[in-house]
Parts: sequence; C-alpha cells; structure tokens
Amino acid sequence: MSNRVTLEQLEQQVAQLPPHEQLKLVAHISKQLSAMPLATPTEAIAGERARQERLAKVDAWLAECDAVAESIEGEFDSAEDLRQIREERASCL
Repeated sequence: MSNRVTLEQLEQQVAQLPPHEQLKLVAHISKQLSAMPLATPTEAIAGERARQERLAKVDAWLAECDAVAESIEGEFDSAEDLRQIREERASCL
C-alpha cells in the first residue's frame, strides 16, 4: 500500500483549507523552491562555458574596436566606452 498522494488528491485537500492557510502553503512552497538550485551541475558547467565563450568573443570584438579607433584621427575611445558599459551591466548581474 502506497502512501503517495496524487496531485489531484492534494488539490482537493488544499481546496478544503481556508484561504489564509492556502496562502501560507503557497509561501512555504515558494520558499522551498527558491532555495533549490535551478540548474544541474552539468547545466551549470555548460552555462559557464557558454558565458566564457561569449566573453572571449566580446574581448575579440573590443580589440577590433581598439584597432579601428587607433586608425581614426580624433578624440574618442569607443572601445573604452563599450568596456565601461559592459562592466556596468556585468556589475548589475
């Protein structure tokens, strides 16, 4: 004999709770889910690898921007501006 409850059975039981108890249950479940890691270790490694690849592409692109900026006469540094924007956005993450 199994002690497992189906989702349908649980929904029926929850429907019998007063609204404030249902809200407490939702808050408790939300807290538990928020504490869980969203990605498996394999997904985390793949995500980090993809992030590193994107950063390498951005660095290469910034190097190209530096080369173009050096070839143009005038007082501006678009590559530095882009680096600053990138750092600001990265600090927000």
